Amino acid sequence: MIFVSVQDEIRKQAFKNAFQHNGKANPGAIVSKILGLYPEYRSKPGELAALVSAEVDRINSLTIEEILDTVHREYPDLEVKEKKKEVHKLPDLRNVSGNVVMRMAPSPSGPLHIGHSRMAILNDEYVKRYGGRLILRIEDTNPANIDPIAYEQIPRDLEWLGVNFSDLVIQSDRMEIYYSEAKKLIEAGHAYVCTCVPDEFKRLLLAGKACPHRNSDPKENSEKFSRMINGGFKQGEAVLVIKTDLNHPNPSVRDWIAFRISEAPHPRHGVRYRVYPMMNFSVAVDDHLLGLTHVIRGKDHINNTEKQKYIFKYNSWKLPEYYHYGLVDFPGVILKTSTIKKGIANKQYTGWDDIRLGTILAFRKRGFQPETFRRYWVQSGMREIDSEFSVEIFNSINKDIIDGTTRRFFFVPDPVAVKITGSGDLISKAPYHPSKPEMGYKEYHIGRDPEVYISGRDWNSLADGTVLRLKDLCNVEKYGNIAKFKGVEMTDRKIRIVQWCPPGSGNFTVYHPDGNNDTGLIEPLAASHRGVAQLERYGYVNIADSLTGYFTHP
Repeated sequence: MIFVSVQDEIRKQAFKNAFQHNGKANPGAIVSKILGLYPEYRSKPGELAALVSAEVDRINSLTIEEILDTVHREYPDLEVKEKKKEVHKLPDLRNVSGNVVMRMAPSPSGPLHIGHSRMAILNDEYVKRYGGRLILRIEDTNPANIDPIAYEQIPRDLEWLGVNFSDLVIQSDRMEIYYSEAKKLIEAGHAYVCTCVPDEFKRLLLAGKACPHRNSDPKENSEKFSRMINGGFKQGEAVLVIKTDLNHPNPSVRDWIAFRISEAPHPRHGVRYRVYPMMNFSVAVDDHLLGLTHVIRGKDHINNTEKQKYIFKYNSWKLPEYYHYGLVDFPGVILKTSTIKKGIANKQYTGWDDIRLGTILAFRKRGFQPETFRRYWVQSGMREIDSEFSVEIFNSINKDIIDGTTRRFFFVPDPVAVKITGSGDLISKAPYHPSKPEMGYKEYHIGRDPEVYISGRDWNSLADGTVLRLKDLCNVEKYGNIAKFKGVEMTDRKIRIVQWCPPGSGNFTVYHPDGNNDTGLIEPLAASHRGVAQLERYGYVNIADSLTGYFTHP
């Protein structure tokens, strides 16, 4: 037999390991530790492993608050001073002279999603550091790909994220500016109207050959551009092209299209315009005219930067400082606006805030805090390497923010009714937060021999004769669907603790971002709570109303 002293050490090391790893002990690490302290037990690995496994299973069934409470009371030597929080700071910008002017430039194809939040927050951080202006520029020069809701929702999303823009610029309101700048380039011989069949134009560029219209007289090109604007060409019959280097090693940078005809009505301007600038033209013009000093965007825009530099060179404009951060992959997160729009149209999604989506609206509905987005992206920084979005880190940051102010409630999914027998009048009293008594207490008088509700998964996993504790209530012994009363004092801290709900609990459904949901009962005092709560041993849930909650994270 292994001595009691070793069993006590197993318990201590299991609590220590759980304390250090967010409530989940690792049996392998504990076995190694015990063998290091008691090498004579190397001859009994099976017996030791069984004892460790049993202790770990019990401790891992506790809430983190119960683990912290036990460590504080029984093993204070394991408590360590809170680690100094690591300070994450973005690198300094190059060539800053006084205030900066920066911009966010989303397309209004829909509300913002989590990927957009990086662009917004990084720009906002730098403007706050250096002072200056942060411009929100709505790039709406593709009328066929605009969702009118975006004009109002994008500013609301930014406001919720805590991103403060000083100027709002809508590109479709600046069409005459783009026409004027285009005409200057045509007159200077830097742009021409091409009427080639699109496939032929692409074939020539790939071969590094000139379009037959490339060397047309500027006056002729000016006339053709006016015809494009006034309806002399149909959609697809003519484009305005910026001259670059036909031998450029990247074919996409060779003579690129600056304007094209679109017959689609514009949500803001109807059919007033039919010739729209491509992104690289309007962006270059606006970046100069709006006085941009620094441009931050993903490295998928590196080729676009090379294209836009031609506009700056032809006009002898000063270039901004460009930064291109690495791309982030969001595995399993639905971000594509065309997919979302289709899903909303066919009733697959309830709207842009459907929690299965990656929109800011969806994360907000689930109960995430705006500060979580800021901390995550500042921590990620401006690295040029590609990366994968870490749900675990994002959730951990949000938990750090909300945990200290979040009330605790009981939720019992798939409940079974259990009759307690042999009890006196039972009263349950517990704090809303285990370390914040100032948040108050919840109290239930449930009477003599009451019927309570326990998760079917918990109850059915117990063998008859098992003694367990109904958290913050009493100890019972299981027999069928009967729980024999065994006292109110917690005399054995090794027994299993389970959640329960009292009579009068309400029906409640928790919806998950994977499309699943859990239906059960939630304790009565949760009925009036709105906002994020921790449903103990279940997770953080944003309680929308007395019947509905949205899963935030574990």
